[in-house]
Amino acid sequence: MTDESRYEAVRSRDARFDGVFFLGVRTTGIYCRPSCPAVTPKRENVRFHPTAASAQRAGFRACRRCRPDAVPGSAEWNVRADLVGRAMRMIGDGVVDREGVAGLAARLGYSARQVQRQLTAELGAGPVALARAQRAHTARVLLQTTPLPVTEIAFAAGFASVRQFNDTVREIYARTPSALREAASRGGHGRRAAARARTGPPHGPGPTGLALRLAHRGPYVHRQIFGFLERRAVPGVEEVTGGPGSRTYRRTLRLPYGTGIAEVDEEAAGDWLDCRLHLTDLRDLTTAVQRVRQLFDLDADPQAVAERLGDDESLRPLVEATPGLRSPGATDPYELAVRAVLGQQITVAAARTLAGRLVAAYGKPLASPDGGLTHHFPDAGTLASAPLAELGMPERRRATLRTVAEAVADGTVTLDPGADRDEAERSLLALRGIGPWTAGYVRMRALGDPDVFLDGDVGVRHGLARSGAGAGAGGSTGGGAGTGGAGAGAGVGVDAGAAASAGAGARWRPWRSYALHHLWHLAAS
Repeated sequence: MTDESRYEAVRSRDARFDGVFFLGVRTTGIYCRPSCPAVTPKRENVRFHPTAASAQRAGFRACRRCRPDAVPGSAEWNVRADLVGRAMRMIGDGVVDREGVAGLAARLGYSARQVQRQLTAELGAGPVALARAQRAHTARVLLQTTPLPVTEIAFAAGFASVRQFNDTVREIYARTPSALREAASRGGHGRRAAARARTGPPHGPGPTGLALRLAHRGPYVHRQIFGFLERRAVPGVEEVTGGPGSRTYRRTLRLPYGTGIAEVDEEAAGDWLDCRLHLTDLRDLTTAVQRVRQLFDLDADPQAVAERLGDDESLRPLVEATPGLRSPGATDPYELAVRAVLGQQITVAAARTLAGRLVAAYGKPLASPDGGLTHHFPDAGTLASAPLAELGMPERRRATLRTVAEAVADGTVTLDPGADRDEAERSLLALRGIGPWTAGYVRMRALGDPDVFLDGDVGVRHGLARSGAGAGAGGSTGGGAGTGGAGAGAGVGVDAGAAASAGAGARWRPWRSYALHHLWHLAAS
């Protein structure tokens, strides 16, 4: 985009660009999201910034009307596989807060100076400023939605000292922390949120609960996304309660400082999903929010996806029928990799049953069961040496599970947020028992790659045949055996059906993962 096209988006209050860029207004000293309802400033008074941190670094404070710090993240960071894209995914997961810039640079494989220079050049802010903006947002959420003392909030949000916390909040929001909380209380939001937070989980007492709204842009197809997750919900670790239209997805979380339970409601209430997080350690709030956002693909740009896929005549009816279809990710990349191995050459239902047995045998029990949630998923160290006889699987498949767990445990395979996707896929394919389908499925869901196409998947081939795109669709990732995404049955290796699908994937880039989900949805229906 040019600055002129950005200004046109501001003039039309186009919410599609919320989080893609921000505008700073010189005459007021504030920065806003493009869809801010305030009077549109004159063009000569506007400066555009790629991130909220860039606007803050330039001396602008956050607008109180549009709350630009609460917008969805930019889909660009999921599309890009370069240093900047990987760094933004890691910063979002809280790596800088936990490990500092040196830790971020080590994970990226660059020097701290190179990382600082690259991010500043492209985003107008370095890793410290980007993490600081994120900490400020977390602090505001805690101030306005919990009755926690200010001192506890400061450290829970990731600040090194109360003074640093106070200075940052005053600079970004032009109010003291106490004033932010009082303003929310006067509006009623703080009292309602605090009351919800004190109730704990709905099935009994438990850790601290936080009620949040997770923003997304554009339409969101709740029914298909919650149905996708419900069909794959692993007993003990996940559950879906309620019926279509009013379901609640719940799951256990393993986080850097502790554990938690996430609950997300299906019922559409606007441009957000209602979420409740019950955390044993509030320092995990930023990481937990980011991982839930990845699971539900809330940073996607559905308009960009629809424009690209809608240009294909065979896909256009699917895109028009389900606008806003997402590509669900994962809260734990390692867990997803294990589940992908369990799903090789069997149905979705059978893979779910196997995963439930695995959790019951090797998962870590919760201190107190919470509804249908009883365990955390088994860690890599446990599975690396487990006999796995309870699964009733061939020894070769059990050996593959142990190999994957060991490779993750010893660092041979890196599946962290922001991991190099190409390197992760190569490392997986080097393991005995891992084929292109499994590696591609992990790349799409565990690593959030929006441009994966599993042309060897039976559900994909059924969808291609029904859509009429089979004569010219496909891509570079595929060919392995695996469960059809629609749950239609067992996949087979590359054959004439997969070969016939090779060729048209280029016209679906960089959104082939979304094309895949449209085909799965068509096959399931």
